[in-house]
Amino acid sequence: MTLVIGTDEAGYGPNLGPLVVGGTAWRVTAAPAGVETSLAAAAAAATTDGVPLWGDSKLLYKAGAGLDALERGVLTAVALAGGVADRAAWAAACGLDAAAAADPPTTDGPAASDHGGNARGAALAESLRSPLAAAGVTVAAVRCRVVSPAEFNALLDRGLNKSDVLSEVTLTLAADLVATADADEPVVVWCDRHGGRRRYAPLVSRAFGSPLVQPLAETPRHSGYRFASDRTIEFTVGGEQRLPVAVASMTAKYVRELAMWAFNDFWRRRAAGLADTAGYPVDAARWRQAAAGAVAASGIHWDAIWRRA
Repeated sequence: MTLVIGTDEAGYGPNLGPLVVGGTAWRVTAAPAGVETSLAAAAAAATTDGVPLWGDSKLLYKAGAGLDALERGVLTAVALAGGVADRAAWAAACGLDAAAAADPPTTDGPAASDHGGNARGAALAESLRSPLAAAGVTVAAVRCRVVSPAEFNALLDRGLNKSDVLSEVTLTLAADLVATADADEPVVVWCDRHGGRRRYAPLVSRAFGSPLVQPLAETPRHSGYRFASDRTIEFTVGGEQRLPVAVASMTAKYVRELAMWAFNDFWRRRAAGLADTAGYPVDAARWRQAAAGAVAASGIHWDAIWRRA
């Protein structure tokens, strides 16, 4: 049995809204060298009406197309890990307020997602248990870390740069998931690449409390390390092709979209005609100018809204 962990982020580039890091853990009845085959079989089995349930969030979600695909895949994974397939419960578990779960746009309309999406997640989880077990795979955990603009800016004030923040948050989450491993259980950690960073050994050493970290590869597309006799971690460009990273990517994107729905709804109510934003730099600058009066009237400091880098 091997514990395989995947991590990915959403919201690394924007000035508005949170940075969100997702993490998933999977138990695979194979040695580390064989987990890719088992997880690929699990991914192939996880389909609904012939459509993949899990995959790269950038392919499953397009702005304006609704959250149905993300919600269904994430809540199914949550249910498989022993959680409740419910949007409000998941949003609360991620530290979002109730507004984030209040009818964000979906393909079929809010009611379809609110009443059908959650139920579909639970039903799909039950239907997938046997196929996943046949592939030798179970979902052990689905977790999320939400970094608000205020916390992000505070980390910058500590002397970290943007890439440092992503790596620290990701590796802290990964370490929490590694801590769930059984005694003597091999662990494989897969992360999507953190910006242009190529060397991670000091970060891995600090995050996992491992004084001896052995570099296995440090190339422009892939960095890998051994941080214990039976534990490895990799940072790979295009890591979403691996199932644990793909579901982590979906989780991070889903939670960030819920947060941005609540953000836009909050400010829309305070500034008539204010257009929604996804928070990326060019449009964020437009939004900042248009919302300046409403922000001033609210008494909320810009450091609680605007990420400085």
